Amino acid sequence: MINTESWGKVNAVQRMQDFIERHVTEPITLHMLAREAGYSPWHAARVFKDITGKTPFEYIRELRLSRAAVKLRDEETRVIDVALDFVFDSHEGFTRAFSRQFGISPRDFSKNKPVLKLFIPEPARDYYLSLQRGENIMTSKPNPNTVFVQVIDRPARKLILKRGVKATHYFEYCEELGCDVYQELKGVKDALYEPIGMWLPKSLRKPGTSEYAMGVEMPADYKGAVPEGYKIIDLKPCKMMVFQGQPYDDAKFELSTTCGK
Repeated sequence: MINTESWGKVNAVQRMQDFIERHVTEPITLHMLAREAGYSPWHAARVFKDITGKTPFEYIRELRLSRAAVKLRDEETRVIDVALDFVFDSHEGFTRAFSRQFGISPRDFSKNKPVLKLFIPEPARDYYLSLQRGENIMTSKPNPNTVFVQVIDRPARKLILKRGVKATHYFEYCEELGCDVYQELKGVKDALYEPIGMWLPKSLRKPGTSEYAMGVEMPADYKGAVPEGYKIIDLKPCKMMVFQGQPYDDAKFELSTTCGK
């Protein structure tokens, strides 16, 4: 069971999280959070990091950047307007922070809309209620592998792919064609995303070719070169469910938790 002292700290962090959620588009100071928690600023910051794994300002920055990314993805808006909405002083400062967080500039993200691993905070109370295992929660917090799930709209685009003959999975594909296809696809200029392995639906298969193939997605208006031995086909607009997470041991996959977005 969670003892009274630990539960008091969890509630204090929850109050800080709730305050951040209500005021994420406004300036937030450590003194404001400390007042919500009922602690000194120093103690509030320490307890917050003990429980969430982030300092208050790391948490606020990551949350603001993730909310900004959603706005850039879903709305027709200028980068500078989004920067100001989420309390960044300048276009340059927002661009630096966004690029460090996601590895892509907000301008390029707004244009191409690749899938990003967004920060999706978990309420402190919900998290610790799920850990009723008799552990010392202040020192034994587990570190599960979280799988982030997003449903995205993918527009019409092209696909450069290399088909196998009978392959039904990656290892059979490598036996047929070798394992250099991925690196060859990475060399294709103007690709929208990283190369992928895929199981082709019947509508995209050709007679005498494999179910499994590897390819890379290209802009719908791509007219560049196609490597020898590869084909290019059109892909229709679709909805796609994307799963992202940290590497994990196959034997421990069942320990992963899933957060929907």
